Amino acid sequence: MKKYDVIIVGAGPAGIFAALEFTEGRGGLRILMVEKGKDLDERLCPMKVRDISCNECPECELLSGWGGAGAFSDGKLTLSSEVGGYLTRYIDRYRLQALIDYVDGIYVRFGAPAETYGGSVDAVKELERLASKNDLILVPSRVRHIGTEWCSGLLRRMRDTLRGSVDVVFESGAEKILVDDGRPVRRVRGVRLRGGEEVFADFVILAPGREGSRWLEREVRGLHLTLLQNPVDIGVRVEIPASIMEHLTSVTYEPKLVFYSKKFDDKVRTFCVNPYGEVVKEHLKGIWTVNGHSYAERKTNNTNFALLVSTVFTEPFNEPISYGRYIARLANFLGQGVIVQRLGDFHSGRRSTPERIAKGIVQPTLKDATPGDLSFVIPYRYLSDIIEMIEALDSIAPGVNSRHTLLYGLEVKFYSMQLKLDNNLETEIANLFAIGDGAGVSRGLVQASVSGVVAAQEIMRRVT
Repeated sequence: MKKYDVIIVGAGPAGIFAALEFTEGRGGLRILMVEKGKDLDERLCPMKVRDISCNECPECELLSGWGGAGAFSDGKLTLSSEVGGYLTRYIDRYRLQALIDYVDGIYVRFGAPAETYGGSVDAVKELERLASKNDLILVPSRVRHIGTEWCSGLLRRMRDTLRGSVDVVFESGAEKILVDDGRPVRRVRGVRLRGGEEVFADFVILAPGREGSRWLEREVRGLHLTLLQNPVDIGVRVEIPASIMEHLTSVTYEPKLVFYSKKFDDKVRTFCVNPYGEVVKEHLKGIWTVNGHSYAERKTNNTNFALLVSTVFTEPFNEPISYGRYIARLANFLGQGVIVQRLGDFHSGRRSTPERIAKGIVQPTLKDATPGDLSFVIPYRYLSDIIEMIEALDSIAPGVNSRHTLLYGLEVKFYSMQLKLDNNLETEIANLFAIGDGAGVSRGLVQASVSGVVAAQEIMRRVT
């Protein structure tokens, strides 16, 4: 029988920072990390080297493995307690900000650049005033940008640091959470791995990431744990000449702007702004969605960002993830993948064609998007919200509402179901913790990393 002190399920940012905290604490604990994907140096999307369908991969190389989805992200570290997750539900803002600064220091120690954006108070205040005059809310935040090409090196150094202190098993994810149903307290016992092997531990940390969120939901439903309602964000990715938003991105790098639509009073927000970046496709469990990257050294002529409409469904409907997947599948069905449309064509009520896009001043960075008509895909309410937001953005960044602006669809953010957790991120089962994006605790690198630290610190407190 294999026995550890702690088992960490998932080797994304949340799991990695939990492991780092255990080794920093020097508690001498026996730690096992189980990851269904591959080690970092073995992760390679087969589509990049040969013609293959995404459905042929048992696990997505871009989303699973050491570093999780963050390994191939653009590595933006948002250093504010206001954005990037839901940890303020569990800990106060002062402690959260202190922990954000703490994990930021660890990122810098492992190779993140020293420079941050958004530190000029006067410049940010001026942007806040400009936004407020035009029905927009600017959420101030310092940002540290690692860059897509530098993320892997940073994660590799973290992995090498943990060698010898943490046992890591790749391509062998958890299949089942083992629980002792004794009274009066239910207590975790360990996990059953793929292949049937059972491994036992006093503590288990669940950090499966978004890619593992559906597995986690099945498990917690089977364990009869309390689930909270979660939102779904549906929208488009916008691509414009970089010069249009240069006065914003040069100050904040990623301007986080919030707008409440006039017609429906829905919340619309910018997300994942990539100055001089490129639009990319993502494949998630049978559907194509769109995202964006930006590099530290390689630059394009364009800036891209998402416009997302947040929806929290109420009874009797409680399947927001299924709804988002349905809309994304419809876009895939009509566009054979990702659809791209010029804003001018949208306003004219016609689909875009390759010829019309070629005439535009914005040349798409995602070359295999299909020119089409997003109005056949996106529900009217979401389209109305997005167009209102584009008009508001044009008032602070003239040129956003141009006929040449490109809209890519769909961008959907499936926020994982949220478990009922205490202030230490412990579930209703004793010694079973849930952290990171997959547990609905965070939605970005920094708060995911913080959640790993919170769980590890509480476990070390109990052990010592």
